[in-house]
Amino acid sequence: MKHSVKVTVVLLLLFLLIQFIGIAVLQRYVDLSQSTAEEIIFAELPIGERPPLEENNSYITVIFAVLLGTGLAFLLMHYHLVWLWKAWFFIAVLTTLLVSFSAFIPAWWAFILSFVLTTWRVWRPNFFIQTGTELFVYPGLAAIFVPLFSLTSISILLILIAFYDAYAVWKSKHMITLAKSQAQVKIFAGLLVPYAVSKQELVFHHPQKLGKEEKKNGYSMRTAVLGGGDVAFPLLFAGVVFKELGLWQSLIIPLFAALGLGLLFWKAKEKKFYPAMPFIGIGCFVGLLVVWLIGLL
Repeated sequence: MKHSVKVTVVLLLLFLLIQFIGIAVLQRYVDLSQSTAEEIIFAELPIGERPPLEENNSYITVIFAVLLGTGLAFLLMHYHLVWLWKAWFFIAVLTTLLVSFSAFIPAWWAFILSFVLTTWRVWRPNFFIQTGTELFVYPGLAAIFVPLFSLTSISILLILIAFYDAYAVWKSKHMITLAKSQAQVKIFAGLLVPYAVSKQELVFHHPQKLGKEEKKNGYSMRTAVLGGGDVAFPLLFAGVVFKELGLWQSLIIPLFAALGLGLLFWKAKEKKFYPAMPFIGIGCFVGLLVVWLIGLL
């Protein structure tokens, strides 16, 4: 088992919490005046219009954006342009938090709260601010992109991302390098759960090394990690299920995605990196199959 039961449960609960918050945010953005029983229409965002993508082909643009973003990140890392990397990260976190918070509070207050939390996270990160903002970053991302996908296109995207994740971790290993670089400059996108190795107790600090033990306050520490994409893509899938099939159907998807992730943690070995998306993706599709089977009853 990659981590202790306690640490694994914490990661899985955080994963599920983000998924359910994301569905709640999507619900808040439903335009009740235009939506019908057959079609859900989403309201405009506080940041302006969504990208003009065709639903059935949107996965192409997203895959291109993922590759371009990865290449740009390596370029910034190679030339040690940390300030530019942090500025890019700051804008991304601020934007997604603003979208999430605006679903529940007025946009102006949402902007102030988002700005304060983003500033705190980028310049004074710790476990609480990292985790607290991650809970709302991906729901904001879902509110932006879910309306741009059909169930077919998000399924294709999930399959492509699973293959890419496996290649990037097992073959080229560039995703591992990128994750470690993010942790070093303290702008990691994803969940980080630091814990004391001997006691298996959570340690509330922001790690700078991933996959290796650190010494702090006289004891050894490790960090359980779940990348941002491993949280975002199943949420996009669940969001599209919400859009096309309904609320209760979308709530089933995260449960099976978490089951796939839990299976990975159970089978994985300590101090090794694994691609999570193949396991999470299979869980998403099993969840969709269960939804269809229930619908046939």
